[in-house]
Amino acid sequence: MTQVGGIDDNRLRSLIERIERLEEEKKALSSDIRDIFAEAKSANFDVKTMKTILKLRKMNASDREEQGFLLDVYRKALDL
Repeated sequence: MTQVGGIDDNRLRSLIERIERLEEEKKALSSDIRDIFAEAKSANFDVKTMKTILKLRKMNASDREEQGFLLDVYRKALDL
């Protein structure tokens, strides 16, 4: 174990390299997701709506219900 200024340089290097690998994986996954959205768009799906659905699926039921209620209230207030 080598220490520089009280820092374990091997441990630091290991952590940095792990983060770099994960960043590369994240970049690849983001590219894959963009490709799927492009495929959806070419199949005439509305990508913006798909993204909204994905967002809603991440929410729990009560939060979705609250958001829907507020959206209805705002629409009525604006005569939409």
